[in-house]
Amino acid sequence: MDIEEEIRSLQLDSAEDNGDVNPEAANLDVEKSDDKMEEGDDKMEEGDGKMEEDLVPTDSVDPVAHEPKVKEKEEQHDEDEINKKRHLNVVFIGHVDAGKSTTGGQILFLSGQVDDRTIKKYEKEAKDKSRESWYMAYIMDTNEEERVKGKTVEVGRAHFETETTRFTILDAPGHKSYVPNMISGASQADIGVLVISARKGEFETGYERGGQTREHVQLAKTLGVSKLLVVVNKMDDPTVNWSKERYDEIESKVVPFLKTSGYNVKKDVQFLPISGLMGTNMKTRLNKEICSWWDGPCLFEALDAIEVPLRDPKGPFRLPIIDKFKDMGTTVMGKVESGSVREGDSLVVMPNKAHVKVLAIFIDEDKVKHAGPGENLRVRLSGIDDEDILAGFVLSSVANPIPAVTEFYAQLQILELLENAIFTPGYKAVLHIHAVVEECEIVDLIEEIDMKTKKPKKKKPLFVKNGAVIKCRIQVTNMICMEKFADFPQLGRFTLRTEGKTIAVGKVIDAPSKKSKQSLTN
Repeated sequence: MDIEEEIRSLQLDSAEDNGDVNPEAANLDVEKSDDKMEEGDDKMEEGDGKMEEDLVPTDSVDPVAHEPKVKEKEEQHDEDEINKKRHLNVVFIGHVDAGKSTTGGQILFLSGQVDDRTIKKYEKEAKDKSRESWYMAYIMDTNEEERVKGKTVEVGRAHFETETTRFTILDAPGHKSYVPNMISGASQADIGVLVISARKGEFETGYERGGQTREHVQLAKTLGVSKLLVVVNKMDDPTVNWSKERYDEIESKVVPFLKTSGYNVKKDVQFLPISGLMGTNMKTRLNKEICSWWDGPCLFEALDAIEVPLRDPKGPFRLPIIDKFKDMGTTVMGKVESGSVREGDSLVVMPNKAHVKVLAIFIDEDKVKHAGPGENLRVRLSGIDDEDILAGFVLSSVANPIPAVTEFYAQLQILELLENAIFTPGYKAVLHIHAVVEECEIVDLIEEIDMKTKKPKKKKPLFVKNGAVIKCRIQVTNMICMEKFADFPQLGRFTLRTEGKTIAVGKVIDAPSKKSKQSLTN
Protein backbone atom coordinates (compact mmCIF):
# COMPACT_ATOMS: atom_id res chain seq x y z
CA MET A 1 0.00 0.00 0.00
CA ASP A 2 2.87 2.38 0.82
CA ILE A 3 4.25 1.86 -2.69
CA GLU A 4 0.83 2.65 -4.22
CA GLU A 5 0.56 5.87 -2.21
CA GLU A 6 4.04 6.94 -3.30
CA ILE A 7 3.19 6.33 -6.96
CA ARG A 8 -0.03 8.35 -6.61
CA SER A 9 1.78 11.28 -5.00
CA LEU A 10 4.44 11.21 -7.75
CA GLN A 11 1.68 11.32 -10.42
CA LEU A 12 0.06 14.33 -8.73
CA ASP A 13 3.41 16.14 -8.56
CA SER A 14 4.10 15.55 -12.24
CA ALA A 15 0.55 16.69 -13.16
CA GLU A 16 1.13 19.98 -11.37
CA ASP A 17 4.48 20.43 -13.11
CA ASN A 18 2.85 19.86 -16.51
CA GLY A 19 0.12 22.40 -15.77
CA ASP A 20 -2.73 19.84 -15.30
CA VAL A 21 -5.11 20.97 -12.65
CA ASN A 22 -7.08 19.10 -10.02
CA PRO A 23 -10.79 19.46 -10.97
CA GLU A 24 -11.81 20.48 -7.47
CA ALA A 25 -9.06 23.07 -7.27
CA ALA A 26 -10.08 24.32 -10.72
CA ASN A 27 -13.65 24.88 -9.55
CA LEU A 28 -12.41 26.85 -6.60
CA ASP A 29 -10.18 28.96 -8.88
CA VAL A 30 -13.08 29.68 -11.24
CA GLU A 31 -15.28 30.80 -8.38
CA LYS A 32 -12.49 32.98 -7.05
CA SER A 33 -11.82 34.50 -10.47
CA ASP A 34 -15.59 35.20 -10.89
CA ASP A 35 -15.56 37.05 -7.58
CA LYS A 36 -12.47 38.96 -8.65
CA MET A 37 -14.07 39.93 -11.97
CA GLU A 38 -17.17 41.23 -10.21
CA GLU A 39 -14.97 43.23 -7.86
CA GLY A 40 -12.96 44.44 -10.83
CA ASP A 41 -16.14 45.57 -12.62
CA ASP A 42 -17.16 47.56 -9.56
CA LYS A 43 -13.69 49.09 -9.37
CA MET A 44 -13.75 49.98 -13.06
CA GLU A 45 -17.01 51.84 -12.65
CA GLU A 46 -15.59 53.68 -9.64
CA GLY A 47 -12.15 54.34 -11.02
CA ASP A 48 -13.01 55.40 -14.63
CA GLY A 49 -11.37 52.43 -16.27
CA LYS A 50 -8.01 52.63 -14.51
CA MET A 51 -7.99 48.90 -13.96
CA GLU A 52 -7.92 48.20 -17.68
CA GLU A 53 -4.83 50.36 -18.09
CA ASP A 54 -3.18 48.57 -15.15
CA LEU A 55 -3.92 45.11 -16.55
CA VAL A 56 -2.56 45.75 -20.05
CA PRO A 57 1.25 45.42 -20.20
CA THR A 58 2.86 48.60 -21.46
CA ASP A 59 4.94 46.87 -24.16
CA SER A 60 1.79 45.48 -25.83
CA VAL A 61 0.27 48.96 -26.25
CA ASP A 62 2.81 50.33 -28.72
CA PRO A 63 2.15 48.07 -31.76
CA VAL A 64 -1.61 48.67 -31.45
CA ALA A 65 -1.09 52.39 -31.15
CA HIS A 66 1.18 52.51 -34.20
CA GLU A 67 -0.91 50.22 -36.42
CA PRO A 68 -3.59 52.77 -37.47
CA LYS A 69 -0.84 55.26 -38.38
CA VAL A 70 0.77 52.68 -40.67
CA LYS A 71 -2.62 51.95 -42.26
CA GLU A 72 -3.29 55.66 -42.72
CA LYS A 73 0.08 56.07 -44.43
CA GLU A 74 -0.67 53.12 -46.74
CA GLU A 75 -4.12 54.51 -47.59
CA GLN A 76 -2.63 57.94 -48.24
CA HIS A 77 0.00 56.37 -50.52
CA ASP A 78 -2.70 54.48 -52.47
CA GLU A 79 -4.74 57.65 -52.81
CA ASP A 80 -1.71 59.59 -54.07
CA GLU A 81 -1.12 56.81 -56.64
CA ILE A 82 -4.75 57.05 -57.77
CA ASN A 83 -4.69 60.83 -58.04
CA LYS A 84 -1.31 60.97 -59.80
CA LYS A 85 -2.55 59.16 -62.92
CA ARG A 86 -5.27 60.59 -65.10
CA HIS A 87 -8.45 58.53 -65.42
CA LEU A 88 -10.35 57.81 -68.64
CA ASN A 89 -13.51 55.84 -69.39
CA VAL A 90 -13.25 53.90 -72.67
CA VAL A 91 -16.42 52.52 -74.26
CA PHE A 92 -16.12 49.67 -76.76
CA ILE A 93 -18.78 50.07 -79.46
CA GLY A 94 -19.58 48.42 -82.79
CA HIS A 95 -21.77 45.85 -84.51
CA VAL A 96 -22.61 42.53 -82.82
CA ASP A 97 -19.78 39.96 -83.24
CA ALA A 98 -17.18 42.58 -84.21
CA GLY A 99 -15.04 41.36 -81.28
CA LYS A 100 -15.60 44.04 -78.61
CA SER A 101 -15.67 41.70 -75.60
CA THR A 102 -12.78 39.63 -76.94
CA THR A 103 -10.66 42.77 -77.44
CA GLY A 104 -11.58 44.03 -73.94
CA GLY A 105 -10.73 40.63 -72.43
CA GLN A 106 -7.39 40.55 -74.25
CA ILE A 107 -6.52 44.04 -72.93
CA LEU A 108 -7.14 42.83 -69.35
CA PHE A 109 -5.04 39.72 -69.94
CA LEU A 110 -2.14 41.67 -71.49
CA SER A 111 -2.20 44.26 -68.69
CA GLY A 112 -1.95 41.51 -66.05
CA GLN A 113 -5.52 41.79 -64.69
CA VAL A 114 -6.28 38.12 -65.47
CA ASP A 115 -3.95 35.19 -64.78
CA ASP A 116 -3.14 32.19 -67.02
CA ARG A 117 -5.11 29.78 -64.83
CA THR A 118 -8.34 31.78 -65.28
CA ILE A 119 -7.75 31.95 -69.05
CA LYS A 120 -7.29 28.17 -69.19
CA LYS A 121 -10.56 27.75 -67.26
CA TYR A 122 -12.40 29.99 -69.74
CA GLU A 123 -10.79 28.14 -72.67
CA LYS A 124 -12.15 24.86 -71.33
CA GLU A 125 -15.63 26.38 -70.75
CA ALA A 126 -15.72 27.77 -74.30
CA LYS A 127 -14.54 24.46 -75.73
CA ASP A 128 -17.28 22.58 -73.84
CA LYS A 129 -19.82 24.89 -75.52
CA SER A 130 -18.12 24.30 -78.94
CA ARG A 131 -17.19 27.98 -79.03
CA GLU A 132 -13.38 27.86 -78.83
CA SER A 133 -12.83 31.43 -80.05
CA TRP A 134 -15.10 32.98 -77.41
CA TYR A 135 -12.89 32.34 -74.38
CA MET A 136 -11.38 35.86 -74.26
CA ALA A 137 -14.87 37.37 -74.32
CA TYR A 138 -15.69 35.42 -71.14
CA ILE A 139 -13.46 37.82 -69.18
CA MET A 140 -15.90 40.65 -69.97
CA ASP A 141 -19.15 38.67 -70.42
CA THR A 142 -19.60 37.26 -66.95
CA ASN A 143 -23.18 36.03 -66.83
CA GLU A 144 -24.39 32.71 -68.26
CA GLU A 145 -26.91 34.23 -70.70
CA GLU A 146 -24.13 36.27 -72.35
CA ARG A 147 -21.84 33.24 -72.57
CA VAL A 148 -24.47 30.92 -74.03
CA LYS A 149 -25.65 33.42 -76.65
CA GLY A 150 -22.20 34.90 -77.28
CA LYS A 151 -23.80 38.35 -77.02
CA THR A 152 -23.09 41.09 -74.49
CA VAL A 153 -26.31 42.25 -72.79
CA GLU A 154 -25.24 44.48 -69.87
CA VAL A 155 -22.44 47.03 -70.05
CA GLY A 156 -19.35 45.12 -68.83
CA ARG A 157 -17.01 47.11 -66.58
CA ALA A 158 -13.33 46.44 -65.88
CA HIS A 159 -10.14 48.35 -65.05
CA PHE A 160 -6.56 48.39 -66.29
CA GLU A 161 -3.59 50.74 -66.09
CA THR A 162 -0.75 51.90 -68.29
CA GLU A 163 2.21 53.96 -67.05
CA THR A 164 0.36 57.27 -67.32
CA THR A 165 -3.36 56.45 -67.26
CA ARG A 166 -5.98 54.46 -65.36
CA PHE A 167 -8.65 53.16 -67.72
CA THR A 168 -12.15 51.90 -67.06
CA ILE A 169 -13.37 49.67 -69.91
CA LEU A 170 -17.08 49.91 -70.67
CA ASP A 171 -17.96 46.98 -72.93
CA ALA A 172 -21.22 48.02 -74.64
CA PRO A 173 -23.64 45.52 -76.19
CA GLY A 174 -23.62 45.49 -80.01
CA HIS A 175 -27.02 43.89 -80.59
CA LYS A 176 -29.82 46.30 -81.60
CA SER A 177 -32.11 44.92 -78.85
CA TYR A 178 -29.70 46.25 -76.21
CA VAL A 179 -29.02 49.75 -77.60
CA PRO A 180 -30.48 51.42 -74.44
CA ASN A 181 -27.76 49.62 -72.42
CA MET A 182 -25.16 50.79 -74.94
CA ILE A 183 -26.42 54.38 -74.50
CA SER A 184 -25.97 54.19 -70.71
CA GLY A 185 -22.38 52.93 -71.26
CA ALA A 186 -21.47 55.56 -73.83
CA SER A 187 -22.91 58.39 -71.72
CA GLN A 188 -20.20 57.70 -69.10
CA ALA A 189 -17.33 57.49 -71.61
CA ASP A 190 -14.55 59.97 -72.39
CA ILE A 191 -13.24 58.15 -75.45
CA GLY A 192 -14.60 55.44 -77.72
CA VAL A 193 -13.07 52.41 -79.39
CA LEU A 194 -15.10 51.52 -82.47
CA VAL A 195 -14.42 47.85 -83.22
CA ILE A 196 -14.94 46.86 -86.86
CA SER A 197 -14.58 43.31 -88.15
CA ALA A 198 -12.37 43.01 -91.24
CA ARG A 199 -13.71 39.53 -92.01
CA LYS A 200 -15.33 39.32 -95.46
CA GLY A 201 -19.08 39.82 -95.11
CA GLU A 202 -18.98 40.87 -91.44
CA PHE A 203 -17.86 44.46 -92.09
CA GLU A 204 -20.49 44.87 -94.80
CA THR A 205 -23.30 43.51 -92.56
CA GLY A 206 -22.37 45.80 -89.67
CA TYR A 207 -21.92 48.89 -91.83
CA GLU A 208 -24.93 48.71 -94.13
CA ARG A 209 -28.31 50.18 -93.17
CA GLY A 210 -29.72 48.24 -90.25
CA GLY A 211 -26.23 47.39 -88.97
CA GLN A 212 -25.18 48.73 -85.58
CA THR A 213 -21.88 50.35 -86.67
CA ARG A 214 -23.60 53.49 -87.99
CA GLU A 215 -26.06 53.88 -85.11
CA HIS A 216 -23.33 53.36 -82.51
CA VAL A 217 -21.14 56.05 -84.10
CA GLN A 218 -24.01 58.57 -84.19
CA LEU A 219 -24.97 57.78 -80.60
CA ALA A 220 -21.36 57.99 -79.38
CA LYS A 221 -20.96 61.46 -80.90
CA THR A 222 -24.29 62.62 -79.48
CA LEU A 223 -23.44 61.27 -76.04
CA GLY A 224 -20.19 63.22 -75.89
CA VAL A 225 -17.57 60.68 -77.00
CA SER A 226 -15.36 63.25 -78.70
CA LYS A 227 -12.32 61.06 -79.48
CA LEU A 228 -12.57 57.78 -81.39
CA LEU A 229 -10.12 54.95 -82.02
CA VAL A 230 -11.30 52.83 -84.94
CA VAL A 231 -9.75 49.38 -84.54
CA VAL A 232 -10.03 47.11 -87.57
CA ASN A 233 -10.24 43.74 -85.85
CA LYS A 234 -9.86 40.12 -87.09
CA MET A 235 -7.02 41.13 -89.44
CA ASP A 236 -5.55 37.64 -88.88
CA ASP A 237 -8.68 36.00 -90.38
CA PRO A 238 -7.94 33.74 -93.40
CA THR A 239 -10.24 35.93 -95.56
CA VAL A 240 -8.10 38.99 -94.71
CA ASN A 241 -4.59 37.81 -93.76
CA TRP A 242 -3.37 41.33 -92.83
CA SER A 243 -4.26 42.65 -96.30
CA LYS A 244 -3.55 46.37 -96.77
CA GLU A 245 -6.16 46.53 -99.52
CA ARG A 246 -8.92 45.33 -97.15
CA TYR A 247 -7.80 47.73 -94.41
CA ASP A 248 -7.75 50.69 -96.84
CA GLU A 249 -11.15 49.72 -98.25
CA ILE A 250 -12.72 49.75 -94.74
CA GLU A 251 -11.05 53.06 -93.86
CA SER A 252 -12.24 54.70 -97.13
CA LYS A 253 -15.84 53.63 -96.44
CA VAL A 254 -15.94 54.58 -92.74
CA VAL A 255 -14.22 58.01 -92.97
CA PRO A 256 -17.02 59.81 -94.93
CA PHE A 257 -19.62 58.51 -92.47
CA LEU A 258 -17.56 59.66 -89.47
CA LYS A 259 -17.40 63.14 -91.02
CA THR A 260 -21.18 63.30 -91.51
CA SER A 261 -21.60 62.19 -87.87
CA GLY A 262 -19.67 65.28 -86.74
CA TYR A 263 -16.17 63.88 -86.13
CA ASN A 264 -13.08 65.79 -87.23
CA VAL A 265 -11.28 62.77 -88.71
CA LYS A 266 -7.80 64.40 -88.74
CA LYS A 267 -7.91 65.56 -85.11
CA ASP A 268 -10.29 63.23 -83.27
CA VAL A 269 -10.11 59.85 -85.05
CA GLN A 270 -7.33 57.29 -85.41
CA PHE A 271 -7.43 53.98 -87.31
CA LEU A 272 -5.31 50.93 -86.48
CA PRO A 273 -5.34 47.21 -87.35
CA ILE A 274 -5.43 44.54 -84.58
CA SER A 275 -6.26 40.94 -83.81
CA GLY A 276 -8.26 40.92 -80.57
CA LEU A 277 -8.19 37.13 -80.25
CA MET A 278 -4.41 36.79 -80.72
CA GLY A 279 -3.51 40.11 -79.04
CA THR A 280 -1.56 41.30 -82.08
CA ASN A 281 -0.73 45.05 -82.23
CA MET A 282 -2.29 45.63 -78.82
CA LYS A 283 0.39 45.89 -76.12
CA THR A 284 3.40 45.72 -78.44
CA ARG A 285 3.79 46.96 -81.99
CA LEU A 286 3.21 44.74 -85.00
CA ASN A 287 6.02 42.46 -86.08
CA LYS A 288 7.10 43.33 -89.65
CA GLU A 289 7.06 39.63 -90.49
CA ILE A 290 3.31 39.51 -89.80
CA CYS A 291 2.42 42.87 -91.36
CA SER A 292 5.07 44.78 -93.30
CA TRP A 293 2.98 47.86 -94.18
CA TRP A 294 1.90 49.08 -90.71
CA ASP A 295 4.21 51.69 -89.09
CA GLY A 296 1.75 53.20 -86.62
CA PRO A 297 1.30 52.69 -82.88
CA CYS A 298 -0.20 49.71 -81.07
CA LEU A 299 -3.54 49.99 -79.21
CA PHE A 300 -2.03 50.70 -75.76
CA GLU A 301 0.17 53.50 -77.18
CA ALA A 302 -2.78 55.02 -79.03
CA LEU A 303 -4.95 54.98 -75.89
CA ASP A 304 -2.18 56.57 -73.83
CA ALA A 305 -1.62 59.32 -76.41
CA ILE A 306 -5.26 60.47 -76.54
CA GLU A 307 -5.80 63.89 -75.00
CA VAL A 308 -9.21 64.86 -73.68
CA PRO A 309 -10.27 68.29 -72.39
CA LEU A 310 -9.90 68.69 -68.65
CA ARG A 311 -13.00 69.10 -66.48
CA ASP A 312 -13.29 71.76 -63.81
CA PRO A 313 -12.49 70.31 -60.33
CA LYS A 314 -13.76 73.56 -58.72
CA GLY A 315 -17.07 73.67 -60.61
CA PRO A 316 -20.48 72.82 -59.07
CA PHE A 317 -20.61 69.14 -58.13
CA ARG A 318 -22.56 66.88 -60.53
CA LEU A 319 -22.76 63.08 -60.33
CA PRO A 320 -25.59 61.47 -62.37
CA ILE A 321 -26.58 58.26 -60.54
CA ILE A 322 -26.53 55.12 -62.71
CA ASP A 323 -27.17 52.58 -59.93
CA LYS A 324 -27.82 52.28 -56.19
CA PHE A 325 -27.72 49.52 -53.54
CA LYS A 326 -27.74 48.98 -49.78
CA ASP A 327 -24.31 48.60 -48.17
CA MET A 328 -23.98 49.85 -44.56
CA GLY A 329 -26.24 52.69 -45.66
CA THR A 330 -27.25 53.77 -49.15
CA THR A 331 -24.53 53.56 -51.81
CA VAL A 332 -24.85 55.22 -55.23
CA MET A 333 -22.71 54.74 -58.34
CA GLY A 334 -21.89 57.21 -61.09
CA LYS A 335 -19.29 59.32 -62.83
CA VAL A 336 -18.33 62.79 -61.63
CA GLU A 337 -19.11 65.16 -64.51
CA SER A 338 -18.07 68.33 -62.68
CA GLY A 339 -16.57 69.46 -59.38
CA SER A 340 -15.04 67.44 -56.56
CA VAL A 341 -16.32 65.56 -53.52
CA ARG A 342 -14.85 64.88 -50.08
CA GLU A 343 -15.75 62.59 -47.21
CA GLY A 344 -18.12 64.47 -44.90
CA ASP A 345 -19.52 66.78 -47.63
CA SER A 346 -23.18 67.76 -47.51
CA LEU A 347 -24.86 67.33 -50.91
CA VAL A 348 -28.37 67.26 -52.33
CA VAL A 349 -30.00 64.54 -54.45
CA MET A 350 -32.06 66.10 -57.23
CA PRO A 351 -34.87 66.25 -58.31
CA ASN A 352 -36.31 65.11 -54.93
CA LYS A 353 -34.17 67.66 -53.02
CA ALA A 354 -33.05 65.17 -50.37
CA HIS A 355 -30.14 66.52 -48.31
CA VAL A 356 -27.47 63.86 -47.74
CA LYS A 357 -24.02 63.49 -46.15
CA VAL A 358 -21.08 61.67 -47.74
CA LEU A 359 -19.92 58.85 -45.43
CA ALA A 360 -17.37 57.16 -47.72
CA ILE A 361 -16.02 57.37 -51.29
CA PHE A 362 -14.65 54.45 -53.33
CA ILE A 363 -12.75 54.50 -56.64
CA ASP A 364 -12.85 50.94 -58.00
CA GLU A 365 -12.15 48.98 -54.78
CA ASP A 366 -10.04 51.68 -53.11
CA LYS A 367 -11.45 53.87 -50.36
CA VAL A 368 -10.41 57.50 -50.86
CA LYS A 369 -10.88 60.75 -48.96
CA HIS A 370 -11.75 62.84 -52.03
CA ALA A 371 -12.30 62.51 -55.79
CA GLY A 372 -12.32 64.86 -58.77
CA PRO A 373 -14.08 65.07 -62.15
CA GLY A 374 -14.02 62.10 -64.54
CA GLU A 375 -13.82 59.48 -61.76
CA ASN A 376 -16.25 56.56 -61.48
CA LEU A 377 -17.34 56.49 -57.85
CA ARG A 378 -19.31 54.53 -55.33
CA VAL A 379 -20.49 57.01 -52.72
CA ARG A 380 -22.00 55.89 -49.40
CA LEU A 381 -24.62 58.36 -48.17
CA SER A 382 -26.62 59.00 -45.03
CA GLY A 383 -29.96 60.80 -44.91
CA ILE A 384 -31.68 58.93 -47.75
CA ASP A 385 -33.09 55.45 -48.37
CA ASP A 386 -32.09 53.55 -51.52
CA GLU A 387 -35.80 53.22 -52.41
CA ASP A 388 -35.99 57.01 -52.79
CA ILE A 389 -33.30 57.06 -55.51
CA LEU A 390 -33.77 56.25 -59.20
CA ALA A 391 -31.25 56.01 -62.04
CA GLY A 392 -30.96 59.48 -63.54
CA PHE A 393 -31.17 61.34 -60.22
CA VAL A 394 -28.18 63.64 -59.77
CA LEU A 395 -26.01 64.13 -56.68
CA SER A 396 -25.17 67.83 -56.72
CA SER A 397 -23.80 70.66 -54.62
CA VAL A 398 -26.22 72.33 -52.19
CA ALA A 399 -25.17 75.88 -53.15
CA ASN A 400 -25.68 75.28 -56.87
CA PRO A 401 -28.05 72.34 -57.45
CA ILE A 402 -28.83 71.00 -60.92
CA PRO A 403 -32.12 72.33 -62.40
CA ALA A 404 -35.05 69.90 -62.45
CA VAL A 405 -37.75 70.38 -65.11
CA THR A 406 -40.76 68.78 -66.78
CA GLU A 407 -40.42 70.88 -69.95
CA PHE A 408 -37.51 72.31 -71.92
CA TYR A 409 -36.49 73.89 -75.23
CA ALA A 410 -34.19 71.88 -77.49
CA GLN A 411 -32.48 71.88 -80.83
CA LEU A 412 -33.09 68.59 -82.62
CA GLN A 413 -31.63 66.93 -85.67
CA ILE A 414 -33.98 64.36 -87.17
CA LEU A 415 -31.93 61.34 -88.28
CA GLU A 416 -34.36 58.76 -89.60
CA LEU A 417 -38.04 58.53 -88.73
CA LEU A 418 -39.97 55.27 -88.83
CA GLU A 419 -41.70 54.53 -92.13
CA ASN A 420 -44.78 56.71 -92.77
CA ALA A 421 -44.12 58.68 -89.55
CA ILE A 422 -44.40 62.47 -89.54
CA PHE A 423 -42.64 64.56 -86.90
CA THR A 424 -45.29 66.98 -85.61
CA PRO A 425 -46.48 68.38 -82.26
CA GLY A 426 -47.89 65.43 -80.32
CA TYR A 427 -45.09 63.07 -81.49
CA LYS A 428 -44.11 60.71 -78.65
CA ALA A 429 -40.68 59.10 -78.12
CA VAL A 430 -38.30 57.86 -75.39
CA LEU A 431 -35.79 60.46 -74.20
CA HIS A 432 -32.26 59.36 -73.17
CA ILE A 433 -30.28 62.10 -71.37
CA HIS A 434 -27.23 61.14 -69.20
CA ALA A 435 -28.66 58.29 -67.03
CA VAL A 436 -32.32 59.29 -67.51
CA VAL A 437 -34.71 57.23 -69.64
CA GLU A 438 -38.11 58.95 -69.79
CA GLU A 439 -41.10 59.10 -72.12
CA CYS A 440 -41.55 62.49 -73.76
CA GLU A 441 -43.83 64.39 -76.12
CA ILE A 442 -43.04 67.11 -78.66
CA VAL A 443 -45.35 69.93 -77.57
CA ASP A 444 -44.44 72.62 -80.10
CA LEU A 445 -42.27 73.06 -83.21
CA ILE A 446 -40.87 76.58 -82.85
CA GLU A 447 -38.70 77.00 -85.94
CA GLU A 448 -36.84 75.04 -88.60
CA ILE A 449 -33.22 75.94 -89.36
CA ASP A 450 -32.08 76.22 -92.96
CA MET A 451 -28.99 74.00 -93.26
CA LYS A 452 -27.45 76.19 -96.00
CA THR A 453 -27.68 79.57 -94.30
CA LYS A 454 -27.77 78.18 -90.71
CA LYS A 455 -30.58 80.68 -90.04
CA PRO A 456 -34.20 80.02 -89.05
CA LYS A 457 -36.75 79.78 -91.84
CA LYS A 458 -39.43 82.47 -91.81
CA LYS A 459 -42.39 80.11 -91.79
CA LYS A 460 -43.20 78.19 -88.60
CA PRO A 461 -43.16 74.46 -89.38
CA LEU A 462 -46.24 72.25 -88.93
CA PHE A 463 -44.17 69.08 -89.47
CA VAL A 464 -40.61 68.10 -90.48
CA LYS A 465 -38.94 65.22 -92.35
CA ASN A 466 -35.65 63.27 -92.11
CA GLY A 467 -32.51 65.42 -91.94
CA ALA A 468 -34.31 68.53 -90.63
CA VAL A 469 -32.86 70.63 -87.82
CA ILE A 470 -35.48 72.26 -85.62
CA LYS A 471 -36.01 74.08 -82.37
CA CYS A 472 -38.88 72.66 -80.35
CA ARG A 473 -40.46 72.38 -76.89
CA ILE A 474 -40.40 68.96 -75.23
CA GLN A 475 -42.43 67.78 -72.26
CA VAL A 476 -41.75 64.80 -69.97
CA THR A 477 -44.07 63.00 -67.56
CA ASN A 478 -41.83 63.08 -64.47
CA MET A 479 -39.44 65.78 -63.32
CA ILE A 480 -35.91 65.19 -64.63
CA CYS A 481 -32.48 66.78 -64.08
CA MET A 482 -30.67 68.47 -66.94
CA GLU A 483 -28.42 71.40 -67.78
CA LYS A 484 -28.17 73.72 -70.77
CA PHE A 485 -25.79 72.24 -73.35
CA ALA A 486 -23.81 75.51 -73.32
CA ASP A 487 -23.13 75.15 -69.57
CA PHE A 488 -22.66 71.36 -69.19
CA PRO A 489 -22.45 69.48 -72.51
CA GLN A 490 -22.53 66.05 -70.80
CA LEU A 491 -25.80 66.87 -69.02
CA GLY A 492 -27.39 68.75 -71.92
CA ARG A 493 -27.25 66.36 -74.88
CA PHE A 494 -29.82 63.67 -75.55
CA THR A 495 -31.28 61.18 -78.02
CA LEU A 496 -34.86 60.34 -78.95
CA ARG A 497 -35.75 56.73 -79.74
CA THR A 498 -38.92 55.03 -80.95
CA GLU A 499 -39.57 51.30 -81.30
CA GLY A 500 -35.90 50.39 -80.83
CA LYS A 501 -34.59 52.95 -83.32
CA THR A 502 -32.76 56.26 -82.77
CA ILE A 503 -34.80 58.87 -84.62
CA ALA A 504 -33.21 62.13 -83.44
CA VAL A 505 -30.33 63.65 -81.49
CA GLY A 506 -30.45 66.95 -79.71
CA LYS A 507 -29.19 69.43 -77.16
CA VAL A 508 -30.95 71.39 -74.41
CA ILE A 509 -31.09 75.09 -75.27
CA ASP A 510 -33.07 76.33 -72.28
CA ALA A 511 -35.66 75.47 -69.64
CA PRO A 512 -38.83 77.58 -69.23
CA SER A 513 -37.63 80.02 -66.56
CA LYS A 514 -40.66 79.85 -64.23
CA LYS A 515 -40.65 76.07 -64.03
CA SER A 516 -36.92 75.98 -63.64
CA LYS A 517 -37.11 78.38 -60.66
CA GLN A 518 -40.09 76.61 -59.11
CA SER A 519 -38.29 73.27 -59.27
CA LEU A 520 -35.52 74.61 -57.09
CA THR A 521 -37.57 76.63 -54.59
CA ASN A 522 -40.38 74.14 -53.88
